[in-house]
Amino acid sequence: MNAEKVELTITNDQSDFSACARMMVRSDPWVTLGMGFPYCLRAFDGSCKEVYLLRLRRELLGFMILQVCGSFSGYIQTLFVREEDRGRGYGELLLRKAEERISKISPNVFICVSSFNNDAKKLYEKFGFELVGELKDFVKKGFSELLYRKTQGPLIEFSR
Repeated sequence: MNAEKVELTITNDQSDFSACARMMVRSDPWVTLGMGFPYCLRAFDGSCKEVYLLRLRRELLGFMILQVCGSFSGYIQTLFVREEDRGRGYGELLLRKAEERISKISPNVFICVSSFNNDAKKLYEKFGFELVGELKDFVKKGFSELLYRKTQGPLIEFSR
């Protein structure tokens, strides 16, 4: 990771959401799955979501969208690092921060990954996530999303 300090900040600013969506449409898995700008922008909708931006000297390197309430709290909906910045530890940083935040609300952390996204699968498995299911034709016909989970124990035993 770059020796300079990166910033991770929470946002609810529509212009930030638009900037993130513009990054998504130029990158996989969104390109392969044919997700255009309107679809990507809708990913930021919802009252149970927290959006965190990862910046270095005000330049947007990546972001994450977390589901923090509702029936699927503890879900990392999106974990994104610019293609040119991948492999530099930023994804690991985002994942650690996501786990830290989610551990306050749920014993379970969930994330989906497109079956063809081998680098992301390796990262999640390195962090102790286990494959718990396959969602065939979930986003687009002919493609699967793989559901991963990392747990500290059952919901009923969890106390905040």
